Amino acid sequence: MPLIPLLKTYQARAEKALQHWLPAAGINPTRLHAAMRYASLDGGKRVRPLLVYLTGQMLGAKPAVLDGPACALELIHVYSLIHDDLPAMDDDELRRGKPTTHIQFDEATAILAGDALQSLAFYILAHDPAMHADAALRLQMVETLALAAGSRGMAGGQAMDLAAEGKEMNLAELENMHIHKTGALIRASVRLGALSQPGVAPAQLESLDHFAKCMGLAFQIRDDILDVEGETETLGKPQGSDEARAKATYPALLGMSEAKRRADELHAEAIHSLAQWGEAAQPLRDLAGYIIHRQS
Repeated sequence: MPLIPLLKTYQARAEKALQHWLPAAGINPTRLHAAMRYASLDGGKRVRPLLVYLTGQMLGAKPAVLDGPACALELIHVYSLIHDDLPAMDDDELRRGKPTTHIQFDEATAILAGDALQSLAFYILAHDPAMHADAALRLQMVETLALAAGSRGMAGGQAMDLAAEGKEMNLAELENMHIHKTGALIRASVRLGALSQPGVAPAQLESLDHFAKCMGLAFQIRDDILDVEGETETLGKPQGSDEARAKATYPALLGMSEAKRRADELHAEAIHSLAQWGEAAQPLRDLAGYIIHRQS
């Protein structure tokens, strides 16, 4: 199947899974559940669920087995966006083309919605009956997602980002921050997709992790480039917000041409990591190209 129809198929699966697991807006506490659904549904590219689906597909996993892990990854991502947008963090008013959760509801509800989405992600990994019943594999998934979301992953990267505002960083420091802030969930997405198919060899998991590490950094470089070259209407969030907050970015540190060259270099390295899977890896290669060249 060509890439775009395939992505739309899996995006629709992810949306359906989210609809299933999120509490209905009419269930008490109604305002909290409405905020959780507002932030999670009808928006975003679903890159992390797509990585789960395409990695699992490459290795032979059935889509139904992948729905739970894909949904869990997206809920962790959405929770991070809600909290990142808060006045105490990035203080943004627009996300995915609509008012941020704390603007649409209120700050306290947004904080609680993020907290609840994080909890729901782990509930899904523990309880989804469609996933493989192997308790050891589920435990590995829980461990992977917990590490990726916590202080040694995404939350730690956000702390580094906040601490670095207005300060100069070198390339090693910038990449270390983004390996945590953006890369950790990208790597977790690929790993959960792989763990959904029992029997994947440790060496194969290492190759897939290298692919994900390279793509996580390339994804962030592209984000930094779009913050300079993109438009608010296309991005779905304010253009130029990184510069306004004096954030360290790849274009600011390296210059635009070198930042683009670095993204291309990481993309090529990621593609090389998939060589052993031959034609079966083509959808994953295509997704990597989409990530590198996307306009939003």
